[in-house]
Amino acid sequence: MPGSALRRRDAAVGYTMVAPAVLGAVAFVVAPLVAVVWYSLHEWNVLASTFTFTGGDNYARMLEDPGLRDSLVASLWFSVGLVVLNVTLALGLAVLLNQRLPGTTTFRTFFFSPVVVSLVAWTIVWSFLLQADGGINGFLSTVGIDGPNWLRGETTAMLSVIVVQVFKNVGLNMILFLAALQGVPEEIQEAARIDGAGAWRRFRSITLPLISPTLLLVSILTIVGSLEVFAQIAVLTGGGPGTSTTVLVYYLYQQAFRFNDFGYASAVSVLLFVIVLVLTLVQWQTRKRWVFHEV
Repeated sequence: MPGSALRRRDAAVGYTMVAPAVLGAVAFVVAPLVAVVWYSLHEWNVLASTFTFTGGDNYARMLEDPGLRDSLVASLWFSVGLVVLNVTLALGLAVLLNQRLPGTTTFRTFFFSPVVVSLVAWTIVWSFLLQADGGINGFLSTVGIDGPNWLRGETTAMLSVIVVQVFKNVGLNMILFLAALQGVPEEIQEAARIDGAGAWRRFRSITLPLISPTLLLVSILTIVGSLEVFAQIAVLTGGGPGTSTTVLVYYLYQQAFRFNDFGYASAVSVLLFVIVLVLTLVQWQTRKRWVFHEV
């Protein structure tokens, strides 16, 4: 068979192999994104059956919307709290598990099991525990502490939602960090130990640089996940008290399905997409400053 015919056949096989992924991306990513941008340029009320082109009015409205500003602030607090607690706790647990102490298998299973539990079921259980007369305050009362109504205070409600989400997903990040830690060459650690480096110095100067690619991955996944939280807010607080836990996704949901303003909700979703894209690109572009496996 001539070489040109072989190349054409190989190209045809290659296109056939990638076609399902390309078609899936176009159908479920690109097309919906284009549709949302198109909807955001309209005033669309499903109940009134109106679909009127308004250009950039929805985007101009966002600049003057105090509810949107409140949701951005709530999203900021939630994301910062979740990322800091989740990444720090996951890394700390992974370091402990990497010591190969007795009972590490049970310990690892205990922290990873919430990852495979239904998100709604997990949140409902915590909603009972966090009530004024729930399990957490019942435990606190046994040691003489009068616990608050965790889901009715602005500060405690946000803290509660963050903690519930941290314990739900910390096991996955813990496993990722553990796999990275087990890939750190022991001879490098031993050489540093012989040179007199203490545990903290070895961790800071050897371990962290070597696991920095995993740290980048975990950071991106956790930040993106923190901006997409919805079920926990809907089940635990309903965005309250007030608007203290009305994060951006929940605000988008309210605009679309509570106020039937799908055009404005589409504009908010475009804003969310831009925020996620910018944060991901910033992390990716700055990786060479602290990810030491890059060539």
